[in-house]
Amino acid sequence: MNTLSYKTVSAKPETVSKEWVLIDAENEILGRMASKAAVLLRGKHKPNYTPHVDCGDNVIIINADKIRLTGEKWDAKEYIRHSGYPGGQRSLTAKELMAKKPTAMVEKAVKGMLPKTKLGSALFRNLYVYAGSEHNQEAQKPKKINLKSIR
Repeated sequence: MNTLSYKTVSAKPETVSKEWVLIDAENEILGRMASKAAVLLRGKHKPNYTPHVDCGDNVIIINADKIRLTGEKWDAKEYIRHSGYPGGQRSLTAKELMAKKPTAMVEKAVKGMLPKTKLGSALFRNLYVYAGSEHNQEAQKPKKINLKSIR
C-alpha cells in the first residue's frame, strides 16, 4: 500500500487563503447567527482546517441592532460583569445593553464560541461588527453569504 497517498496535510499560516465574508444580521436569531459566524472565523468550513492555525475568514456583520432573541430573553437575559472589588458586580439586561451599545451582544455571543486561548484572541480580531448597514471594509470586496447555506 502506498503511504504517500493518504498523508494529512497541515495548514500553515503562510499557506492559508483568507476571504472576506459579509453577514446581514437583520431578523437573524442571535445564537444561531453567532455560531455560524464562529465557524467561519475558525475556518471549520474549509477542507484544510487545522485546529492550531488561524485558517478562518474575516467576517463582517452588519445590522447588529436588528437581531432577534426568542422568548422573553430581551428582559430575562442578563450580561454580568465584575469590577474586582467587593460588591462590584454589575448587570445589564439584553434590552439595556442593546440601547447602550448595539454591537456588544453580537460580539459577546461570537467571542463566547471561540477558543479561550491566544488563538481565540487572534480569531476575534478578524470579526467586524456594525450596528447599521454601512461598513468600512468596502475595499476588501466582501462576499455576502447566506447563513442558511452553512451547516
